[in-house]
Amino acid sequence: MRGLLRFAGVVAVACVGLSLKGKIKKGRGGMDRIMIVGGAGSGKSTLARWLGAQTGLPVRHLDHVHWMPHWTPRPQEERLAMVRAFEQEACWIIEGGISDTYPTRLARAQMVIWLDLPVGQRLRRVLRRSWRYRDGGRADLPEGCVERFDRETFAFLKWIWDDREKGRGRILENLAEPPAHLEVHHLRSSAEVATFQHSFAQV
Repeated sequence: MRGLLRFAGVVAVACVGLSLKGKIKKGRGGMDRIMIVGGAGSGKSTLARWLGAQTGLPVRHLDHVHWMPHWTPRPQEERLAMVRAFEQEACWIIEGGISDTYPTRLARAQMVIWLDLPVGQRLRRVLRRSWRYRDGGRADLPEGCVERFDRETFAFLKWIWDDREKGRGRILENLAEPPAHLEVHHLRSSAEVATFQHSFAQV
């Protein structure tokens, strides 16, 4: 694939945060498929872009799947089909939810990164992001999805709060027994994310 840069040699990313079930795997050459999950405001798209710049892997933002222009939700059947088509590609970084596809995505991924930051920090980030990009677009959103700072913003913040345990539970359930081949990183603070990035960049 044009523009793809494979890692030279062994992937030796440090184990940062909690390694679920001791499933961290090291010593495999090449890392072509990376999955990033976490709640809204956890930094998924930012980390995905950084990893894309580090590796040359193509980045897929699942908000482009969930939404069509002008905040029109895409039909569920179409969303699932699109994500599963992405999963079958040879190389990718996929960031985002659509949890019905977690099992098939995990089966294809070689690394999963769970950004499990505190909900208060995530709420502050979303609030700042909504203000910063108000009346404009963002790279991780489809064209025509204008960032708003209005009552819908605060409704979204309430949803983040209300979904905090349920969202974590969906991820925990899927990572309780991860595939044997999968390298799992559970990052629970900005400091752990920074340490992960530093270690990853040294490879």
